[in-house]
Amino acid sequence: MSHFAQVVRVPGDPILGLIEAYRADPNPAKLDLGVGVYKDARGLTPIPQAVKRAEQRLVETETSKSYIGGHGDPLFGARLAELVLGADSPLLAAQRAGASQTPGGTGALRLAADFIAHCLPGRGIWLSEPTWPIHETLFAAAGLRIGHYPYVGADNRLDVEAMLAALNQLPKGDVVLLHACCHNPTGFDLAPRDWKRVLEVVKARELLPLIDFAYQGFGDGLEDDAWAVRLFASELPELLVTSSCSKNFGLYRERTGALLVCAATPDKLQDVRSQLASLARNLWSTPPAHGAAVVATILDDAELKALWIDELEAMRQRVASLRLGLVEALRPYGLAERFAHIAEQRGMFSYTGLTPAQVQRLRAEDSVYLVGSGRANVAGLDANRLDDLASAIARVCG
Repeated sequence: MSHFAQVVRVPGDPILGLIEAYRADPNPAKLDLGVGVYKDARGLTPIPQAVKRAEQRLVETETSKSYIGGHGDPLFGARLAELVLGADSPLLAAQRAGASQTPGGTGALRLAADFIAHCLPGRGIWLSEPTWPIHETLFAAAGLRIGHYPYVGADNRLDVEAMLAALNQLPKGDVVLLHACCHNPTGFDLAPRDWKRVLEVVKARELLPLIDFAYQGFGDGLEDDAWAVRLFASELPELLVTSSCSKNFGLYRERTGALLVCAATPDKLQDVRSQLASLARNLWSTPPAHGAAVVATILDDAELKALWIDELEAMRQRVASLRLGLVEALRPYGLAERFAHIAEQRGMFSYTGLTPAQVQRLRAEDSVYLVGSGRANVAGLDANRLDDLASAIARVCG
């Protein structure tokens, strides 16, 4: 008898599959624009100096490897909540908001999904079209009913009016997932005036917002990127926010994130947190300690925090300059206007507008690796090779 005879092979994750294809490509001029990690001018994903210094301090001072509890490192949770909601947040002062540490932003999303399924039965969740593919699978795995609202149209432009019209039709009480900044995969972000209009619809339809905040600091800066989250937190009694430290702290493999809950009262916050701890017990028991300790060490030390902010700002500015540089490199081919949106988008990713066939040609003819949808990781660009990339894009678009 074979216990595994009925087990079939499933396709691998298409984005992670790009890693293997890229590594196997012998072309020395290959370019990886698929996997969502920040890269420096050398093509490396660096460890910030603030992180290295914090780790050295931990090596010298850490006294235990014991568990850190269901909600994780308390100092990490406190400082990350301040980073997201603001150090002077009335919600924090009133003890109406708190963070539960998770294994990365993905873990925070899964914890939120299980909370909705377990504690808010019958609620559907609405995702932007398009959205980060893992959103679809995570919420489906939790058994949630999934719907979609328009975000970027067929013309590769942000369609706020269609978004608002769809949100206005959602069932009262459902959950709507919003991207705080640096929308993944499109790079198109709502303007403040648009966020205010979304907020009014959320109020009118009595929706519960779940705001995915994976790229704080990569859009317009640490404080500006948190604007929408803080607006919603100030205007609504209840809110869920998922936060990731992968990109802005460079802690990808340390899997460091949190689910923040804003509740109407301190007592209700504790009710929710008790449920989160119970759910997390069946997911990962307690979260990993190292990455959270690094973040807590940085955010709790004025000198390290200042160094980290400077390093993060340098990464943000580099990505912005690469966006502008690529558009300018396309100008001699008469394509600057067609791809002008790349300079207008925010964060690491760009919905380039390239078709799957054009993406395939770039990979086959030039060893340029993008996701099939045309999403490119702008942080993977080489400033010295923008002309070469522009020439390749012009050729496949001709």
